[in-house]
Amino acid sequence: MIELVIDARRKDLGGFEVGRVLPFHSRRMVGPFIFLDQMGPAEFAPGSDAIDVRPHPHIGLSTLTYLFEGEILHHDNLGYNQPIRPGEVNWMTAGKGIVHSERTDPLKKSRGGPMHGMQAWVALPDEAEEIDPSFHHLGEDAQPSYENGGLFARLVAGEAYGAKASAPVSSPLFYVHWELQPGVRTAPPPGKGGGGMSERALFVAKGAIEVGDRTFHEGQMIVLEPAAEPTVKALTQASVMVLGGEPVGERLIWWNFVASSQARIDQAKADWKAGRMKLPSEDDLEFIPLPEEPVQAQAAPAPVEPKPTDPV
Repeated sequence: MIELVIDARRKDLGGFEVGRVLPFHSRRMVGPFIFLDQMGPAEFAPGSDAIDVRPHPHIGLSTLTYLFEGEILHHDNLGYNQPIRPGEVNWMTAGKGIVHSERTDPLKKSRGGPMHGMQAWVALPDEAEEIDPSFHHLGEDAQPSYENGGLFARLVAGEAYGAKASAPVSSPLFYVHWELQPGVRTAPPPGKGGGGMSERALFVAKGAIEVGDRTFHEGQMIVLEPAAEPTVKALTQASVMVLGGEPVGERLIWWNFVASSQARIDQAKADWKAGRMKLPSEDDLEFIPLPEEPVQAQAAPAPVEPKPTDPV
């Protein structure tokens, strides 16, 4: 039933911790999901730096930012300046290249407050790797939801349970947010044998759940076997992200770049280093420089470790 359990590795991004789930040394991707971070949970003191990620580039992926608590201000070089709040979706497709920053609004920073959310990177399929970049902000009403008997479910992206979310995905996938009251039982979308996706996983963002006869807690990802059709029981109040999809093929990942070839990674590195990628007009006074270490893009098994200035 369970193929693998991944414990999030806590990473300090300069005063703010994330739990890094993907990529993992023995499981780099789940469907097209190539990167998954849990941001926080954290409580920022008034006047602290909070989220302060300088402009940085991406290629070959879509980023999906989703919050349980707090707020992040997004700036990009397409001209979008957008706060994201709990229950909303920031879907940014890098394609052939985009630059963005992630900050805490100065007023919010002065007040302090909580921060808890998820950031996922979705690798683009071959035919979409070099599409024009785009950005979509989607409110809560753009995402189908269901609530009954202690279960709240929101379809954040893709298709599942007969519903379709508004995020403009480029390949078959699903990304679902569950809020479960103690004792509630539910099930993930079906696997390949039941007409569903080839690869699926559950990530416990808060609380504890039972899958089969095993207990899992906050910070653990449960990768399911393709034919598994488990029942999930909440042991406490729990927040769970359910994700999956069809593989898009082998992908290399180096720093913030995802591509199907080393040559494309090398070109992106050269473009950023030479200043050929425009900074956001509303946030162009600083940027994250290209890492100096000569790290080769990894197909397997080890992920590139972040530096303190890396994006969350």
